[in-house]
Amino acid sequence: MFNPTAPVNEQLALYSDLFMLIAALVYAAAFIVFTIDMATASATIRRLEADLAAQRGQVRTAPARETVGAAVGGSTAVGATDGDEARPATAERGVDADGDLVDEDMDYTGGGRRPVANVAVAVLAVGWALHAFAVVARGLAASRVPWGNLYEFMTTGALVITTVYLLFLFRKDLRFVGTFVTGIVVAMMCAATMGFPTPVGHLQPPLQSPWLVIHVSIAVLAMSLFALTTAMSLLQLLQDRTEKRAAAGERSWAFLRLVPAAQGLENWSYRLNAIAFVMWTFTVIAGAIWAEAAWGRYWNWDTKEVWSFVIWVVYAAYLHARATRGWTGARAAWLSIVGFLCIVFNYTIVNTYFPGLHSYAGLPG
Repeated sequence: MFNPTAPVNEQLALYSDLFMLIAALVYAAAFIVFTIDMATASATIRRLEADLAAQRGQVRTAPARETVGAAVGGSTAVGATDGDEARPATAERGVDADGDLVDEDMDYTGGGRRPVANVAVAVLAVGWALHAFAVVARGLAASRVPWGNLYEFMTTGALVITTVYLLFLFRKDLRFVGTFVTGIVVAMMCAATMGFPTPVGHLQPPLQSPWLVIHVSIAVLAMSLFALTTAMSLLQLLQDRTEKRAAAGERSWAFLRLVPAAQGLENWSYRLNAIAFVMWTFTVIAGAIWAEAAWGRYWNWDTKEVWSFVIWVVYAAYLHARATRGWTGARAAWLSIVGFLCIVFNYTIVNTYFPGLHSYAGLPG
C-alpha cells in the first residue's frame, strides 16, 4: 500500500497531470451542455407536454370501449367500478393528475426524452473515464493511494462526486441537477490544477498509515454525497420561489418545470444527508483513532479537528431540526448549504492558512 522507498515514475506522473487537465476541460464542456439544456427547456417541455397529451388521448378511449361492451353484454368489464371511471385517465399511466412533467420520485412523463441532456451525460462519462485514469496513474506513479495532499484530495473528491452522480443516474433521473453537480466538479478541478498544483511525491511519515485509506476514503465519499445534496438544496430554493410565484400568477424559469417539486427535492436531500452524516461520523471517529496512534492523543483541538467537528454539529443540527422541530422548506435547505460551505472552508482555507498538526496540503513554501 505504501512504499516510501520506491522511485517516483515521472513519466506516469506526467501522463496523470496531462489527463487531469484534459478531464477538467471535458467536465467544463459537460457543464456547458447541461447549461444549454437548461436554456432550451421550453422545447423540451413542449415535447413532454405533447407526449402527455398523446397518453391522455390513448387512455381516454378505454371508457368508450367499455361502454360498448356494456351495451352488448349488459355489464361493464369485470372489476370496473365507479371509482375507476372517475379516476383521471392519466393515473393509469403514472402521469400526475395535475399535469406535472415530473413527480417527487423523479419519474418523467413520456419517458423524459431530452437529447441535449443525454449528450451532456455522455460527455460527463468521457470526462470521468479520463479523470479516473489520471487519478489511478498518479497513485501508481507514487506507489501509494492518490490522496496524500490537497491537490490529490480535491481531484479524487471530484472523481467520487462524478462517480456517485453517474451511478445515481442508473436509478433516478437526476439530469435536472447536472448543471449544479458539474459546476461543483469543475470548480474543484480548477482549484486543484490551478490553485494547489503539487508534484508527485512520497507521503510524509505521519500519513504512511492504513488509516489514511480508511479515514480519507470515507471522508471523500461523505463529501460527495454532501455536494449532491447541496446541489439539490440550491434547486429546492429556486423551485420553492417558483412555486410561490406561480401561486401568485407570475411566470418563472421554464426549466424548473423539469425539476421535481421543492418538497420532493427536500425529501431526497434529507435522505442522502442522513447517509452522508453517518459516514462523516465514522470519519471523525476514525480520525481520532488515527490521531491517538500518531500523536498519542485522541483529540488535540487542532484547527482541522475543530472544523471537522463543526461540520458534524451543523449536519447533526440539520437532521435534528428537520426531524423533530419541523424545520422544512428554505430553512432546511440553507442549513444543508451552510454545512457544505463549512466543508469547503475546512479543506481550502483551513488547510492553506491555518498551520497545525494536519498541515499536509503539500503546497510549496
